[in-house]
Amino acid sequence: MKNLFNYKSFLLSIALLGSYLSYSQEADTTKTKNLEEVMVQAIRANEKTPVTFTNFTKKEIAKRNLGQDIPTLMNYLPSVVTTTDAGNGVGYSGIRVRGSDATRVNVTINGIPYNDSESHGTYWVNMPDFASSAENIQLQRGVGTSTNGAGAFGASLNVLTEGTNKIAGGEISNSFGSFNTHKHTVKFNTGLMNDHFEISGRLSKIKSDGYVDRAKSNLNSYFLQGSYTGKTTQIKALVFGGKEVTYQAWYGVDKETLESDRTFNAAGMYTDADGNTQFYENQVDNYNQDHYQLHWNEKISDKFNTNLAFHYTKGKGYYEEFQEKATFADYNLNDVTIDATTITESNLVTRKWLNNDFYGLTFSGNYKTEKLDVILGGGANKYEGLHYGQVIWGQYASNSTNFSHYYDDYGIKTDANVFAKVNYQITEKLNIYGDLQLRNVNYKANGVQADFVNETFNFFNPKAGVTYSLNQNSNFYASYARANREPNRTDYKNGNPRPEKLDDYELGWRFVTPKTQLNINGYYMFYKDQLVLTGALDEVGSPIRKNSGNSYRLGVELNAKFQINEKWTVAPNFSLSDNKNIDYINDEGGNLTNLGKTTIAFSPKIVAGNILTFSPLKPLQIGLLSKFVDKQFLSNIEDSNATLKDYFIQDLLIDYEFKPTKIFKSIHLNLLANNILNVNYVSNAADYGGGYIYYYPQAGANVLAGLTLKF
Repeated sequence: MKNLFNYKSFLLSIALLGSYLSYSQEADTTKTKNLEEVMVQAIRANEKTPVTFTNFTKKEIAKRNLGQDIPTLMNYLPSVVTTTDAGNGVGYSGIRVRGSDATRVNVTINGIPYNDSESHGTYWVNMPDFASSAENIQLQRGVGTSTNGAGAFGASLNVLTEGTNKIAGGEISNSFGSFNTHKHTVKFNTGLMNDHFEISGRLSKIKSDGYVDRAKSNLNSYFLQGSYTGKTTQIKALVFGGKEVTYQAWYGVDKETLESDRTFNAAGMYTDADGNTQFYENQVDNYNQDHYQLHWNEKISDKFNTNLAFHYTKGKGYYEEFQEKATFADYNLNDVTIDATTITESNLVTRKWLNNDFYGLTFSGNYKTEKLDVILGGGANKYEGLHYGQVIWGQYASNSTNFSHYYDDYGIKTDANVFAKVNYQITEKLNIYGDLQLRNVNYKANGVQADFVNETFNFFNPKAGVTYSLNQNSNFYASYARANREPNRTDYKNGNPRPEKLDDYELGWRFVTPKTQLNINGYYMFYKDQLVLTGALDEVGSPIRKNSGNSYRLGVELNAKFQINEKWTVAPNFSLSDNKNIDYINDEGGNLTNLGKTTIAFSPKIVAGNILTFSPLKPLQIGLLSKFVDKQFLSNIEDSNATLKDYFIQDLLIDYEFKPTKIFKSIHLNLLANNILNVNYVSNAADYGGGYIYYYPQAGANVLAGLTLKF
């Protein structure tokens, strides 16, 4: 641990040194925005990039940012399906894009990988209210452009944090709503001091009882940024993170309970000495995560700029469980003898710990002329994770002599990649795109089924495409992209997985005018050894996946925004897809059966959304948000008795902002009424086979209301 803390101190020292040295340089604040965009331009798409993407702006985020997690805020983007354990968007939440779950969505923050290196998952609950510090979020569907971290097999999500503010200001935001949900956020910024240096920060607290019984969340987070802007230089040091304590709500309910008591939560349930049903009060997930980033952007000339970033993430926490009638031998505990009677089991309380460190660097250089845009970049990262379990209480604790760790496992992963991207304007109308990435991964771990894993992967991921501009409002694009991806820790625990390969073909049309935005695209994603969800979860709630051989996702997507007149705007999106395993081998009790072509689990055929906005007054907007998600199979065998029913929900959003001349720059009021038709729907489930299905019900009609004061 000593070396880890020294590393953290080293990064902080660099940040402070960069701030000190910055005072000696000259500033040109008009170039602040361009310098900040260098942080993510190496992995972001623009109108000339032949990939399918959607930008989610700070203004759009603020309208619905009342305490719910980022996946829930993104629910109305094309091909997106979201779910939450607690049922109301606070706490543990998940996202699927084009049928691919969150472990296959590559997430970066300022170009730094955020996905957990071992599970590949993204746990936004560890950074509550991070949306309040986001300047812009871009969702690239499909493989997209080359990114740092694991390959994108459904989408990539790039988050850019808040930019530098020239003028000092602050913000106080409070929201309250159903299920005793409340969020409190305080933000500040100093503005540019001496035309060079700015400090900004945020503190947030979110609490909620959740829709599901005892699905409580107690979330705290912070964000602190110091930046220097000079004529050709910008240096940013960021520290952000959070602490979450959530009561476990990942068990779900069976079909009978869903119909009779849909909020029931079995977590922590046990029978006391008198035969009464009780619930252990501390059946919680408790985790703390801190992030450190240092970015140095330099404009070498009008044509060339560079970006260098260092990062370090520290995560540590556990989830605590009451174990009823646990066998001592399973926890490395000694049997107990009382009055000549040997006792081999009793009630225990355990904690399963994660203690991990993730650190590394990313870099890029961009050379840009009127016709040529070249980016060279890459990164190198290392993950060191400890997994261990403790027994913290036993019914016969005073008689036991072995309350040490009952397992000690680890995972070590190194990940390095380099990439080169070229955009070249051949003619006034025709632009070509090329993107080559080399990626090396080494993963070592114990505590998995094979006892010990030591694998190295070398991936080559080429991409190419063209964009043809019919006129200044309309362009067509076509692209091909290859992605390779390594298995995660859970995959190794449940078998001998193979790495996945994806060939992604995209074809689209973009049309933009001042009153109309339209994107229509088709895609064909062909997978080799895709690790598809089986529907089941392991003992710690992680999805179990298996290689399916050959499979594909074929679809068409539409997203648009039409300003009908000064008062009315409509923004629809629609996705129609066919998602199939080509030759699916079902393994049931060792009996292998070729089922042929089957639908991939958790892949709805239709996903559609719409935002209808009415603005009777300039500062007032009233929006009706609609979402339809088609039926989903819970496994890959097309069992008609194991499905999620289709659902159609609608939310009502009222947003009002006015700008008084004194005291406050603006006063922002918003009201979000979720599921206004009070639909009883389920957005996720686990299928263990043999009829054992557990559903995750979502909340009926509920409201959140907020007030934000900016000064």
